[in-house]
Amino acid sequence: MDTHSLCGTTPPRPPGQENQVKTTTDQDSRNMNQFTFDHDRLLHAYEKARDDLLSQCTRQGHWVGKLSSSALSTATAVSALSLVERHADVDRDGGPAAKSAIDSVRLEIMSGLICNGLQWLAEHQNEDGGWGDTDKSTSNIATTMLVRAAFHLTAVPAKHADLLQRAETYIKEEDGIAGLRRRFGKDKTFAVPILNNCALAELVPWSEVSPLPFELACFSQKTYRHLRLPVVSYAIPALVAVGQARYWHRKPLNPITRVVRYFARSPSLRTLEKTQPESGGYLEAAPLTSFVVMSLASMNLTAHPVVRRGVEFLLDSVREDGSWPIDTNLATWVTTLSINALAAGGENVSQLDCLDWLLSCQYQQRHPFTGADPGGWGWSDLSGAVPDADDTPGALLALANFLRCDPEANREKICTAANNGIRWLLGLQNKDGGWPTFCRGWGFLPFDRSGPDLTAHALRALHAWKASQGNGALDARINKAIERGSAYLASRQRGDGTWIPLWFGNEHRKGKENPVYGTARVLLAYRDLGRIHCNEARRGIAWLVSAQLSDGGWGGPPPVPNNAMSPTTSSVEETAIALEALLPAAHTASVSRAVQRGLTWLVEVVESGRYREPTPIGLYFAKLWYHEKLYPSTFTVSALGHAVHALQQRPEASTCLTPSTST
Repeated sequence: MDTHSLCGTTPPRPPGQENQVKTTTDQDSRNMNQFTFDHDRLLHAYEKARDDLLSQCTRQGHWVGKLSSSALSTATAVSALSLVERHADVDRDGGPAAKSAIDSVRLEIMSGLICNGLQWLAEHQNEDGGWGDTDKSTSNIATTMLVRAAFHLTAVPAKHADLLQRAETYIKEEDGIAGLRRRFGKDKTFAVPILNNCALAELVPWSEVSPLPFELACFSQKTYRHLRLPVVSYAIPALVAVGQARYWHRKPLNPITRVVRYFARSPSLRTLEKTQPESGGYLEAAPLTSFVVMSLASMNLTAHPVVRRGVEFLLDSVREDGSWPIDTNLATWVTTLSINALAAGGENVSQLDCLDWLLSCQYQQRHPFTGADPGGWGWSDLSGAVPDADDTPGALLALANFLRCDPEANREKICTAANNGIRWLLGLQNKDGGWPTFCRGWGFLPFDRSGPDLTAHALRALHAWKASQGNGALDARINKAIERGSAYLASRQRGDGTWIPLWFGNEHRKGKENPVYGTARVLLAYRDLGRIHCNEARRGIAWLVSAQLSDGGWGGPPPVPNNAMSPTTSSVEETAIALEALLPAAHTASVSRAVQRGLTWLVEVVESGRYREPTPIGLYFAKLWYHEKLYPSTFTVSALGHAVHALQQRPEASTCLTPSTST
């Protein structure tokens, strides 16, 4: 392969900087210079946030972060371990199980973890009687039903009578099973496993658990998107395990279906075993892994390798306080966020000692879980991660920043990785012009469709690596992909000027959507592509200005017109990304005022130290909420770095990017 096909004689343009200068007129520059802010104060806030971000880098040279503890993850893990403990002495034929599968030491450890998990859950019940996905989340029907099931499965509900009574009241008020189904609609990815968990706890009849066609997992991965599966692409393990549990506990009445599923048991279990990662955790996620473990354990399959490895994953991923996070970590994602944030402030990121680590995270072989071709990046360096269309652009932008800071060092291996990543990303683009998360052509259910946030990120990465000299054929593919992606973004803009992201939300807004994050992410693509003055971008900017809250930040809920007492709950993450998106348009009076107020809010929270407080804006699989410790830091450094750069108050970077305090 020609490693220089994407690397001409000059390094890639820094994302969002040179492109902005190209489309800014002299008059715009004069107006920008009229924008006022305490320059020293801004620079000091940036340096404080930057140094804090660097201090959170690990001794290995990259960032790991910390995901929020999750009531949902903790409840499913407790249920899974309880069922393994209950069935550990029996195999499928009703005889003694293999002692090597779940030994007495493991059983004792599991008992302790079950008790600790229940205690953590008891301490984190909300005032309304329900539980949210995180320790900062509002209650929801799904998590509350799972927590209730965990307490019932452990056979100690009497010790928590008041707790469970309050939970029952909440579930009844949320309309129980009907409310759960409304929450997820046609998508059975999560509704069926939840009801399966409740049926195992004898809280709902098995007739309420929809049968899943686990026999379809016996087909080739290439055919999955044509089979109209009732679950999303990443949930094949749940399709198999939960589907088999439903078949085991309540056989289908149709004799043909019964026979087909009888003979599909063994081959579908082989698929389950083949796709299980080395860590034992499917997608490094406690909920998905727990659903698989509890389902197979309920069928007296505790000796099965999938159960054994799944249990080991749960034992390894529990936290000291007795809780489980929604996923192990987002190390690759938060590392690329950190690199690109530091680059926004003009830092020489080539001094960071994480290039080889980042390159090692790129997949070199076809992925067994989704069948994805080599070339992409996942969210973590752990074995359960899967290449996707958000982490791959983040990595490509980080590599572009490495090369920009030092055009000759490591050029060949950076360009080789970038070539492979660009080709992988081009191959994932959907027919509608947008990018999905994992698999091309899966458009039936949420989280498999194209997303504006993913598409915008992909466009930024493609543009950053677009060659001025090099492989003409690949250049043509990139140009075509950018135009198709741009058309997709234009078609997905709502009437009010917003774009809605796939992977982020706001619990305080109608529909739990996050138009601030989605609109800002798309505007960053328009900025990088030099299209910040086009009609779609202007409409998005106008909406973002109108969505600013009374305290100067962004978040939710939106302000109520003519109501001075309207509550404001600005978040660091949303304020920072909104500011970064508005800065290129700050030559206009209304945007300039919004940026001034937003910077004042952000600088104040940095000065007070409150900017380190994360907000649950992240959406995981099947709309599971999370917050991440590093999001406020990375978003803040990026926004303030762009602000310092835009106001031309940043001296030539000379900071040595060596973490002052390794963790």
